Order: sequence, then C-alpha cells, then structure tokens
Amino acid sequence: MINRIKLAKELKLREHVRAAIKVVKNRRNQTMLQELKQETALREVVRELITEGQSAVAAIAKHDSTGINALEDLLRNTNVLSVLETGYKSLTTDTSQRDSYRNHILAAVEASLAPEESRKSAGEDVEITEEIDIEVGDRPQDDPDFIDVEEDEAEPEPEPDEKEEFGLNGEDKTGRNRAFTDFQNIEKVILTSFDDLDNPEDMSMFEEYLIKNLSLYFDKFEGELNVNVSPPAAAVSAVPDTIDGSGGPDASDEETNIPEFALEEIIKHLNIDDIIENLL
Repeated sequence: MINRIKLAKELKLREHVRAAIKVVKNRRNQTMLQELKQETALREVVRELITEGQSAVAAIAKHDSTGINALEDLLRNTNVLSVLETGYKSLTTDTSQRDSYRNHILAAVEASLAPEESRKSAGEDVEITEEIDIEVGDRPQDDPDFIDVEEDEAEPEPEPDEKEEFGLNGEDKTGRNRAFTDFQNIEKVILTSFDDLDNPEDMSMFEEYLIKNLSLYFDKFEGELNVNVSPPAAAVSAVPDTIDGSGGPDASDEETNIPEFALEEIIKHLNIDDIIENLL
C-alpha cells in the first residue's frame, strides 16, 4: 500500500527541484544574455575605434603634390568653405548677386596670392642703396633738417574706398559687398596655408586648384540652393487680421464683443417666454 504522506512529500520535493532548476536556468540564461550584450557593446566600441582610426588616416592627405596636400588641409580643416557657403546662399534676391559674389571671391583669391608668389619667386629681398646729393644753400630754409611751420599744410588726400577698389566693373554691388566682408575673414587663413610653401611648383598647384575647387564648390552651393520655395497652402489661404483686430467674418460681434459660438451657448440657458413677455 502506497504511503500517501511519503508520496505527497516526494511530489512536493520534485516540484521544488523543478522550480530550483528553472531558477538556475533563468539565471544562467540572463547571465549569458548579459554577456552577449556586453560582447556586442564591446564589438561596437571596437568597430567605432577602428572607423575613427581609418577616418583619421584618410583625413591625412596623400597626394603627390605638397601644394595639393596643403590645399586639402585648408579646405578640410578651416572655415573657408563654411564662410563662403553662408555668404553665397544668403544672396537669394537675384542670381546676379551670387554671380557677383562668386566672381569677386575668385578674383580676390587670385589677386591676393599673386604678390606672395612673386615675392617668393624673387628670392630674398635685395636692399637697394642710392646716393642722394643734397646741395645746401645759404638760407636756413635750404637745410634739409629745417622744419618749415609757416607754409600752409597740404590738404590730406581722401582715403580710397576699399570696396570700390575691391569691386569688379559691371558686377552687382550687393554681391560685391558681401564678398568683400567674407574675404576679409578668410584671406589670412588662405595666405597662412600658402606661406608654408616654398617650392614654385607647389605654390602654382595650390593657387590653380584652390581657384578650381572654389569654383566647383560655388556650383555645388548653387545646386543646393532652392530660391523658388512655394509657401504652404495654409499660408496662402490665411486671412490677415484687420487693423482694429476684428479678424474677419468669424470675429466677435462689434457691439457685444462676444463670439458667435459663445452667444449660442448663452441663448440655450435663456427663457425665451420670459424675454418675449418683458418685451411686450
């Protein structure tokens, strides 16, 4: 005969064992899942580090020309392109403004680099000495050290307008003015990069491809610029408020200054029979 108490205890024990096994399995699964998550996160970190390392290596110019390397560093790591993009894309009234901006920037870059290239090509500055014969007369005024305070001072010549000297004939002046301002901000950066070069071939490559790349970037900016943006439909159908703030046909009543929907709510709570009786 089966001992029911023993059987009940055995069943209870088996139930506890199964529960314990289940807990152990769950904990083991959670541990494995946690380890898997940590491994995945670690792989992501390693992948990002590898990508950053590759990007850093790729960012280092590897051209055959030192001049092109200097140019790439200029375009990649300075504010030259961002300044030009902002200035170019701000001129949206007319294409002539952007054309003027573009032409002035390219001409200014060329004009700014030309004397630097000529100076370096000429080598060291040659000191020029010139003998000056000064004949001293009998009068004290003839002495070159004499300071004559009695003569009228010559009127100072008017200072030249820098924007006018910067400008190109026949070009839009708004584009010229913006180009003048922006070139003031980037000229020194360009000359600093150019000044590191001493080889004539490097200097020539730098100047030639700087102008070519700027021209290409201006084409890119123009393609990205959408000056024919249509206003939203809601804006087209919007009705402006009147001067007195009434706001059109759905505005409040002039005498009561209560909106129509508010009047409807008030009427619901009025006793029409009392109103008619009082009116009669």
